Amino acid sequence: MTRFMKPEWFLPAGTGVASLAVYLFTLAPGLTFIDSGELATVTSVLGIAHPTGYPLFTLIGWVFAHFPAGSEPIVRLNAMAALFCAAGIALFTRLLLFLLTRGNTRQGREPLAASAGAGLLLAFSETYWSQATAIEVYSLHCLLLISVIYVFLLASDQRSAGDQRSAGDQRSAGKGWNAGREALWWLFAYLLGLSFTNHMTTILLAPAFLYYYFARQGAGASSWKRVGFMSIPFLLGLSLYLYLPIRAAQNPPMNWGNPSTLEHLLWHFSGKQYQVWIFSSSSAAWKQLSYFLRNFPAEFAYAGGLLAAMGVPVLWRRDRRLFIFTALLFVGCIAYSINYDIYDIDSYFLLAYITTAIWAGFGLLAVGNMLARLPGGAWKGALLTASAIFPLVVNFPLVNERDNHFVGDYTRNVFASLQPDALVFSYQWDNWVSAAFYEQLVLGVRTDLTVVDKELLRRSWYFVHLQKRHPELIQGSRMEVEAFLRELEKFEHGTPYNPAVIEARYAAMIRSFIEKNLSLRPVYVTDEIEAQYTAGFQRAPEGLAMRLYPDTLFHPVAMPEFIVRGMERDGRLEKQTRRLYAGAYMARGDYYLSRRSDRAEARNCYEKALLFMPGDPVILQRRSAAAK
Repeated sequence: MTRFMKPEWFLPAGTGVASLAVYLFTLAPGLTFIDSGELATVTSVLGIAHPTGYPLFTLIGWVFAHFPAGSEPIVRLNAMAALFCAAGIALFTRLLLFLLTRGNTRQGREPLAASAGAGLLLAFSETYWSQATAIEVYSLHCLLLISVIYVFLLASDQRSAGDQRSAGDQRSAGKGWNAGREALWWLFAYLLGLSFTNHMTTILLAPAFLYYYFARQGAGASSWKRVGFMSIPFLLGLSLYLYLPIRAAQNPPMNWGNPSTLEHLLWHFSGKQYQVWIFSSSSAAWKQLSYFLRNFPAEFAYAGGLLAAMGVPVLWRRDRRLFIFTALLFVGCIAYSINYDIYDIDSYFLLAYITTAIWAGFGLLAVGNMLARLPGGAWKGALLTASAIFPLVVNFPLVNERDNHFVGDYTRNVFASLQPDALVFSYQWDNWVSAAFYEQLVLGVRTDLTVVDKELLRRSWYFVHLQKRHPELIQGSRMEVEAFLRELEKFEHGTPYNPAVIEARYAAMIRSFIEKNLSLRPVYVTDEIEAQYTAGFQRAPEGLAMRLYPDTLFHPVAMPEFIVRGMERDGRLEKQTRRLYAGAYMARGDYYLSRRSDRAEARNCYEKALLFMPGDPVILQRRSAAAK
C-alpha cells in the first residue's frame, strides 16, 4: 500500500471530495449579495478590493477568473470558493486524526471515524458551508486558518518528540534532525504571514498560539531565538501586501482606497474606514453576543454542539494544554467578533466554529470508544461518520444557492429601468451596485451608464475612480467637488472639522451633479436616496428607479418586464429585494393614482406589488382605495 492509500491520507481526501461534491451541487450560478460583484471584479481585472485589500485572494482569484474553462468568470470564482473550503475540510480531517491519535500506541477504527465525522460536521455547518457556495475571502480564510493551526501543532509536537530521545540519539541525529524540526516552524511562520494577507482576523490566533508555544517550548533563550528567526518567513509572506501600492499606482479599473501612497496604504491595511464599527459600544457587543448564542445550537444542526459538549471534558483529561489552546481560540474569536457592529457578522465566528468541530471530534471519539465495547465491526465507524448527515439535511435548504438568481436578475432589471447614457445615484450596494461593477467592467454590460454610489462619495479615493471612468461628471462640477474634498480631507486626517459644513458641501456637490447633467442625459436616483438631495426635482418612478425632472408635469412611467427567479428564497437581503420590487410597483400605482386618477392602472400595480409581498397591509389598503 502506497503512503497516500493509507487511511490517514485516504480518509481526509475522501472527506474533501465528498464535501466538494456537495459544494458544487449547491453552488451559486452567478453573483450573490454584498461584495460578490466587487470581489469578482477585483480578481478579474487585478484591482484593489475594499480594506484590507486581500492581495493573496486577489492574485489567486485572477488565475481562476482567467482559467480556460467554464462559462464566465463568476462561475469559476464561485467554484474556487468551493475548492478552498473542500481543501480546508480535507486538511481539518487530517488535523483531527493527528490530534486524536497523538501519543496513542494502540489505534483502532475509532479515531479514523471520529476524524471523518468531525470533518463532515464542519463541512456541512451552516456558516462554513455558506462560504463554499459563492466568491468571498472567507473561503480562503478557512483554508489558511486550518493550515496554520495544523502546521503550528505539528511543529510544536516535534519538540516533545525530540525531547523523548536520549542525548546520544539527538547528537547522532545531528543538524539534519534540527533542520527538519525548524523547517516546520519556518513553514508555519510563512503561512501565518500569508494568512494575514488574506484576512487580518488571523490576529485572533495570537493568544492561543502564544500560550501554547511558550507552554510547550519554554520561555528560554532558544525559544525567543526561534521567534526572531521566524520573523523572516513571516515578513516574506506578509510582503505580498506590496501588491497594493504597486498595482494602485497603475490606477486599475477597480482601485478601492487608492493605496498608492504610504498614508493611504496604512489606511487600507488597517481598515480605517471600518474602525468606527469596532468596539463601538457595550450594547452592540451584547446584541452580537446574543445573536451568536441564539444561532450557535443550530449551526451544526444541534448534533455538533452536543458532541462538542461531550468532547470538552475528554480533551481536558487527555491534554490540558491543548484544551486551553482551543479554549483561547474560541474565546478570542468571540470576544473580538461580538465587538464588530455589522449585519453580516456570521463569517467572523468561523474560528469559533472550527474550534467547536475540534471538540466534536473528541466527543465522537468518546462515543466510538463506547461503541467499541459492542459486537460488530464497520457499522460502528459508519455510525460515527453518519453524524454529519444531520447538518447536511437540516442546513441544505438554508445554504443551497443553486437557484439563487436574486442579484443577477435584480441588477439587470435595474439596468432595464434606465434609459441609454443615464446617470444614476444609489447606495443599494448589497443588491446591485456591487454587482454593477462586475457587469460593466468585466462583462461590458451597459457601459453607457454612469452608476454613482452615493455613500462612496464620502471617500476621497472614489473621486479618483470616477475621474478615470467618468471624467465628464467630475469636470462638470469641478468647483463643488474641490470644495467638498477640501472639507473631506480634514475629516479623513482627523483635523478639526465642522460636520455641518461637510454635509452642506456634500449636498451641494450632489445637487451640482444633478443640475449639470439633467439637460444632457436622463438622471435617476433609487428610492432610498434621501429627499433633501433631490429637493426641487420631481421624482417620477421608472421601473426600479426614480427619474428626476425639473418640472411638475406628468411623465408616462416606463415599466420594463422584470425577470425574476427564485422569489421564494428567504433571508434578510432577499426580503429587502422583494420589498424593492414591490416598492417599484407601489410607486407607479401611487403616481398614476395621484397624477392621473387612473384607478385601473393603480390597482393593477398594487396587485403586482402583492406578488412580491403577499398580504402586506399597506399594499392591501392602497389597492382597496384604488378600487373605490
